[in-house]
Amino acid sequence: MIVMHELLVPAGDMECLKQAVHNGCDAVYLACKNFGARKFAKNFDNEEIIEALKFCHLYGVKVYVTMNTLVKNNEVDEFLKQVDFLHKNGVDALIMQDFGMICLVREMYPNLEIHASTQANISSKDICELYYDLGVKRVVFSRELSIDEIDSIDVPIEKEAFIHGALCISYSGECLMSSMLGGRSGNRGECVGNCRLPYTLKKDNKVLAKDKYLLSTKELNTTSKIDRLLNSSIYSFKIEGRMKSPLYVGFITRLYRNLIDKKEIDLINETNKLKTIFNREFTVGRIFNENDSNFMNIKSPNHIGLEIGKVLEVTKDKIKIRLNKGFELHQYDAIRFLSSNKGLIINYLYDDKMKLISSCNDICYIDNKIGLTKEDIVTKTGDYLLGKAFEKVEEKKINISISVKAKLGSKLIVEFSDGENSLKIERDIIEESINNPISEESLKKQLTKLGNSPFICNNINTEMDNNIFIRIKDLNDIRRELTNKLIELRSNKKVDYLKQEVKFTKTNFKTDKKINCSVSNEEQLKVCLELGVDRIFVMNLDLYKKYQKYSNVYYMLNRCLLNVNSNLQERSLVSDFANYTNYEVVGNYSLNVTNIYTAYYLSKIGIKSITLSVELTPDEINNFLDSYETKFGSLDFIVLVYGRIENMIIKGNILEIKTNDNSYKLIDINGREFPVFYDGVNTHILNYENKSLDIGLMKNNYNYRYDFYNENEIEIKNILLKNDFMC
Repeated sequence: MIVMHELLVPAGDMECLKQAVHNGCDAVYLACKNFGARKFAKNFDNEEIIEALKFCHLYGVKVYVTMNTLVKNNEVDEFLKQVDFLHKNGVDALIMQDFGMICLVREMYPNLEIHASTQANISSKDICELYYDLGVKRVVFSRELSIDEIDSIDVPIEKEAFIHGALCISYSGECLMSSMLGGRSGNRGECVGNCRLPYTLKKDNKVLAKDKYLLSTKELNTTSKIDRLLNSSIYSFKIEGRMKSPLYVGFITRLYRNLIDKKEIDLINETNKLKTIFNREFTVGRIFNENDSNFMNIKSPNHIGLEIGKVLEVTKDKIKIRLNKGFELHQYDAIRFLSSNKGLIINYLYDDKMKLISSCNDICYIDNKIGLTKEDIVTKTGDYLLGKAFEKVEEKKINISISVKAKLGSKLIVEFSDGENSLKIERDIIEESINNPISEESLKKQLTKLGNSPFICNNINTEMDNNIFIRIKDLNDIRRELTNKLIELRSNKKVDYLKQEVKFTKTNFKTDKKINCSVSNEEQLKVCLELGVDRIFVMNLDLYKKYQKYSNVYYMLNRCLLNVNSNLQERSLVSDFANYTNYEVVGNYSLNVTNIYTAYYLSKIGIKSITLSVELTPDEINNFLDSYETKFGSLDFIVLVYGRIENMIIKGNILEIKTNDNSYKLIDINGREFPVFYDGVNTHILNYENKSLDIGLMKNNYNYRYDFYNENEIEIKNILLKNDFMC
């Protein structure tokens, strides 16, 4: 059996979208002006969305709109208004992160297809089962999962995975670095890319790496693994790049289209072209079990281009370059000198006699307009001719078949079919020919003259008498009418709009006010037991088992587990989405609860004690409680008021540090020190400072939480006792 695969391509604007469609994508994903995880892309306003939908549907391309940010209470109405607009106008699916909005939209709009975003941390079989039960059509897997792990998830839900583009170093949806450092949340589409900045790594006071791009990944490129992908259970192959150029989108779409369709291409040559468009060095990624050292590019976070030669000589006015064998340089190409990190566009290119030339494949000269002073490696960062080739991309054509019945004494019947839609026109325009009958060739010529329309006829069948006459004008009118009707029919394809009223039930799970603490060692645990802390979350499984006889001790599960339920203990603090209706669990802040609907639907899957998102302000937290109680009743909410927030969780040991050693720190360009440790599976980066929320600003209805990392007994007692909660 042949398994079909979808090629899903990004579109940051209309120009990128057209490049994607005409170069062979099966679907595009794009964003409105709000609620998309790439807030700083151009994105689409409502009029452009309608235009994009009509254009893509005309060519049989699906449109998925990313509404994959976390939604706050005061944004819910606007969010749903945008959902309603998209559903009415025929969007094929929404890609969503926010758990509450996913659940609400599924109930409110049962005909609207939902895909769970990679931002929803799709990293386990458990979450796939949960979303399948909720009616979600597709999940977009975390980029940390291997292809074998994806294949092992035997849930009857569509699978989508990234196969090309930029990689987040942290699990998507689980990164708080940008939010904690500058208030710009990656979970709300505002990431500033802290991972692409230089860091210094220290162990105690010893510098292990200085001012290197220690968190900057290479670019995912799986072109060499296409056969394994085609033999996988992954339905949709996703390319990252809504911030990329139309040239990038067009080129990468055509490249993977050709690979998927098994067309003969020179992959080495195509990869070299790709390097001139965007290249951070390439990796096959965690999807193909790339090791830690080959996953990172600690030298440069930017486009480095294709190495094409070296500088032989530098003067004040000219730069002499020798090109490597097999490489060319053209006027208007862009180049970069790697060591100096200087670049330019070649306005004038000279041969060894200083005559102007348009191209060269050996030794050439260029003007030294950037003040280069020494020999260097030359890379091409922009290929002028390649760019020009994609400016005039050949428009995609849609195959149609035409059938004609032209019998004397009957109406002329002409039918256009695209394989899915059939349109027919009947006209009483056939006359008996006296001396000039219309030939079959002439009839076919007029009806297949589709010109600038999006159609091309691949088959025409005729059944006609020999002695008939039909005016050419009438045939042209019929052709134009059928063409326009078929365009209209294809462009306006949409599922039936259906909106239902959602009925909510009251929740009543409020417990007595509790103090919650997470601890990282036995000393801290003993202090919390001595002080009578209501719930103690223990990170170490052996330590939990040693003290699990105490009913207030909970095991704190790691985030981003491949198997959640198999790691659950008698009492657990959970960080991933799953069905917990048969367990006693508390929800961690990594569940990203920013609106009351997320809390409500979490309670329906068994999480009745919930830590709110650490990205909420005190005012938003207070509003949260009022709003929840008004609409749903009571629930056990926890607010983190003290502790080092975990900014990132990263698969593997990318920093090459010792396991379970807390003496390492990452230091950023501002001198801020971030504790970092490797637990044997993942690298964890904590915030440079403790979160300290003024509880005087909070309502008394909340349960407070304190996270302890390296605090000693005296410090813990001072922190807890000063708040008068241990009386």
